[in-house]
Amino acid sequence: QVELVESGGGLVQAGGSLRLSCAASERTFSRYAMGWFRQAPGKEREFVAAIFWSGISISTHFADSVKGRFTISRDNAKNTVYLQMNSLKPEDTAVYYCAAASRFRGYSASYYTKVAEYDSWGQGTQVTVSS
Repeated sequence: QVELVESGGGLVQAGGSLRLSCAASERTFSRYAMGWFRQAPGKEREFVAAIFWSGISISTHFADSVKGRFTISRDNAKNTVYLQMNSLKPEDTAVYYCAAASRFRGYSASYYTKVAEYDSWGQGTQVTVSS
């Protein structure tokens, strides 16, 4: 398993921006699909975004609720994945988790949207958006 450490959460007003970072311990980080999930109080953990690097090209995939507002990127040299969140809404309030999927399921990031597909998780970082 990969050790993942998230950072960058906090309190922001609606319409504001935050960037979350996730640092991975594994040197083979570039082989993993990486995802961001979130969990609000009383709700199930839900998919936010995923990214897969084939060695040639990058594939990204987003939940409909964040499409056009969030972007995901990765820096393989730094073993880090980022989630840039813009135009934040109160309904984006949740604990955000970074996750790594070691099992290859396909070159498209759209294949990595389920919690069960990930085998390493970070501890989570709180994002609170005030209205």
